[in-house]
Amino acid sequence: MTTDPDPRPDTPAAQPNRVRSFLFEQLDIRGAWVQLGPAWRGMTAGRGYPAPVTELLGQLAAVTTLISANLKQPGRLTFQLRGAGAVSLLIMDCDEQLRLRGMARSPTELEAGSLQALLGEGALTLTLDTAEMREPYQSHVPLEGDTVAAVFEHYLMQSEQLPTRLWLAADGDAAAGLFLQALPGAALRDSDGWNRVQILADTVRADELLSLGAIKLIERLFPEEDVRVYDPRSVSYHCPYDPDKIHAMLKGLGQAECEAIVAEHGEIRVHDDICNHEYVLDAAAVAALFSAPHQGE
Repeated sequence: MTTDPDPRPDTPAAQPNRVRSFLFEQLDIRGAWVQLGPAWRGMTAGRGYPAPVTELLGQLAAVTTLISANLKQPGRLTFQLRGAGAVSLLIMDCDEQLRLRGMARSPTELEAGSLQALLGEGALTLTLDTAEMREPYQSHVPLEGDTVAAVFEHYLMQSEQLPTRLWLAADGDAAAGLFLQALPGAALRDSDGWNRVQILADTVRADELLSLGAIKLIERLFPEEDVRVYDPRSVSYHCPYDPDKIHAMLKGLGQAECEAIVAEHGEIRVHDDICNHEYVLDAAAVAALFSAPHQGE
């Protein structure tokens, strides 16, 4: 077991934004742990999500980070969970630098329930965009499972053909997750290894996922196993203001349409749902937008 410092974050302010991979060296089983503190609170600040939605979105943030950290090639990974229920959309986006952004669409008041109860019939969509791809890769599968963890366990088993387990937790202060996957040679190394580590991991509590550091958690769950823990990677919430994107969209509408909106409403307001930013342009700003020279002129 590595002795790299991994202090226990006993307070919300001390919770890190990081992911760590690890390997059961005698079992051919790999794992990963993630814990999001300030990044998660930054993503949900000012959103007013009810507690059940905060929990679901936090779990999606955790699993998206875990999968992004294991991508074999750099790129941007986006997961969307769409449904016909009260929660119509959960979306999370992560790039190769582990910069996260995400959002949910739901009522402001909502009673707790299973994923199926909250989203209803729906689908999971994966979008992967890398520099080598001419077009982003997309995959759509029905939602199967009553929890975010169950949905992704099923998805990963189908897509990677490797037994996979997930334990996820989230509240208003933090989001966290534990990932385990049996590699192709696991059964040959130890016929009971995969079953054993699952039973041990099933003892984890949500409060442990949200408060214990990676090494403390691994020591608690797998005290008799030979585990190599790799260096942590930082995760961040990244959703800066991007006025150029809004300006390009408005130019696409055309000057006449923009001026008509200003004439009717006195200004143009554009809300960026995923980043929760609002852009406001008055008549002078719209005039300046269309009088500005095009790049290259």
